[in-house]
Amino acid sequence: MYNNQNTSLALALAALFLMAPFFSAGAETTLNGAGATFPYPIYSKWFDEYNKIHPDIKINYQSIGSGGGIKQFTAKTVDFGATDGPMSDKEIFAVDGKPVHIPTVLGAVVPTFNVPGVANLVFDGNILAGIFLGTIKSWDDPAIKGLNPEAALPPSPITVVHRADGSGTTYCFTDYLSAVSPEWKKTVGTGKAVNWPVGLGGKGNEGVAGLVKQTSGAIGYVELIYAKSNNLAYGAVKNRAGKAVLASVEAVSAAAASAKIPADFRVSIVNASGDTSYPISTFTWLLVYEKNSGKTGAVLKEFLVWMLEDGQKLAPNLGYAPLPANVNDMVKARIQSIK
Repeated sequence: MYNNQNTSLALALAALFLMAPFFSAGAETTLNGAGATFPYPIYSKWFDEYNKIHPDIKINYQSIGSGGGIKQFTAKTVDFGATDGPMSDKEIFAVDGKPVHIPTVLGAVVPTFNVPGVANLVFDGNILAGIFLGTIKSWDDPAIKGLNPEAALPPSPITVVHRADGSGTTYCFTDYLSAVSPEWKKTVGTGKAVNWPVGLGGKGNEGVAGLVKQTSGAIGYVELIYAKSNNLAYGAVKNRAGKAVLASVEAVSAAAASAKIPADFRVSIVNASGDTSYPISTFTWLLVYEKNSGKTGAVLKEFLVWMLEDGQKLAPNLGYAPLPANVNDMVKARIQSIK
């Protein structure tokens, strides 16, 4: 009897030993990321939904701006970064691990304003460049009135609000202004952080939206969802075809339709052709290392595959455009190179 009990105990312990790898496989895996505020609403939704399906995987994300995300990604203090402005060749060279740009969704940067009694405005590239250069100083400027003859524009001064941190939203906005205004391109240029001629600085899309909301006469630029969620007015923008287009999922998708996508996915779609294209549109990217240590790469790869399939379906409800089918196929193939 005693021997039988010992034998049974030994068998039970052996079984538990053999099953240990399966139990440990169910332990929680945490991925940490940081970067762009532009896609934070959709990323937050994705990470939450993915955790519901995979309770053993938790994805933390710090919405600190594209510049901060690239810095942390370069320093390898996070498992992935996020940016709305693609890394430059110099930035890529500084990263040990061959960074890969993974397009996730597309979005719109909108000129959002707070002018009492005015709910709808139309802008064009020259007007926006003039406002942010400081040469158009009041809301009743002839250039603004010329595009908006029916608006009750006051003679009050314009308060410019821009990003104070390194930002992919800034990259998209200044990329657009450089494409449509030779003066802007010459004096300020394109970048995640630029020397602003005028204005107040806000941290993140949420910071800019907050300043515009509390400042009468203000104008800023934010991702579409931040204008909508703060009940801020935002203007239509004349595109390359001369059509005034209000930002929407459909208008952003139209801007991407004719884009030629390079193998590294670093592409600009501002000032795109087409009557229905919204001119201040952009892809946003996750930054991942092609070579990863431990199980991080495998877990991240599984999430990215889910993002390209089920995750894309969640984008339109938050004001983002899903990836075009051809881009989605290209990204799926690229993900397979992550080790």
